[in-house]
Amino acid sequence: MDFQLSDDQRALRSGMRDLLGAAFDRGRLRAAVERGGGVDRGLWRELGAAGFFALRLPEEAGGVGLGLPEAVLLFEEAGRALLPGPLVATHLAAGLVKGAAEGEAVVTASEGGGLPVADLGGADAVLVAGGVLTGEELAAFVAGARPVRSMDPLTPLHRAEGLVAAAEAYPGALRGEGALLTAAEQLGSAARTTEMAVQHARTREQFGSFIGSFQVVKHLCADMLARTEPARAAVYAAAVTGDPVEIAAAKLLADDAAVRNARDCLQIHGGMGFTWEADVHLHLKRAWLRAARWLTAAEAEEILAAGLGPVRPLYGGSAALG
Repeated sequence: MDFQLSDDQRALRSGMRDLLGAAFDRGRLRAAVERGGGVDRGLWRELGAAGFFALRLPEEAGGVGLGLPEAVLLFEEAGRALLPGPLVATHLAAGLVKGAAEGEAVVTASEGGGLPVADLGGADAVLVAGGVLTGEELAAFVAGARPVRSMDPLTPLHRAEGLVAAAEAYPGALRGEGALLTAAEQLGSAARTTEMAVQHARTREQFGSFIGSFQVVKHLCADMLARTEPARAAVYAAAVTGDPVEIAAAKLLADDAAVRNARDCLQIHGGMGFTWEADVHLHLKRAWLRAARWLTAAEAEEILAAGLGPVRPLYGGSAALG
């Protein structure tokens, strides 16, 4: 079986990269940071027109008719670009919430368990356990929420009071899909910070040499690539199989790659990486936030452990171990 991307898949990924490069370049990224994040409705509609949200809807329902492997490629590009907004929830809500597929509606998710809700202020609907909040229910939900400080300047957060805590925004397979699409965003961020680190190491001079010639910097860059590519393999494989255990492994690897690569990228940038004007810290903060969404490391580890089957004794017989 050939697991290489097809020509159509490569064209799809390239097209989304070109779209985001034109519609959400660094200037618009920094403008979004300065205004405190939130959803750009014009950009949201552009994504809808490009089929980002309706990608997996059947063609007879107005969708593109593609599958989870293709969705993973688009979300990887969104992660590279640090595209803000509740992309995963709106994608999952296509076909459930009117206007979500076209990018006319912004849908966020309440995952319960005390977790803050992202982008609640500009949402037209909220996914909760057992249904969708719209209209008066949504208004009451928003009225009972209070803003909390977000580590990511591109992701405003609210904490909802009085909502019955739920373990998940979607049960079963759909929650797994949300975790996988989030893992794809993390993968895109990990790949992008690797590129940023290598580019900086090739051009930054210290002691009369490019810092990329120093062994310690080479090792950091090599470690970043060595985290990114296994995460890529895991994310792509889980998109093909849809297996919950493989999705858990993909989320675990992608979260680790995104967070640790951003930290190493910051290290390679030195004092420059800590400044507000640099973009490295934005990748790190978003990676931290995504790691706590849809499927945490602890939850993924529990799924992987359960997938190993019942624990069996290492030794047989009745002889006591001395």
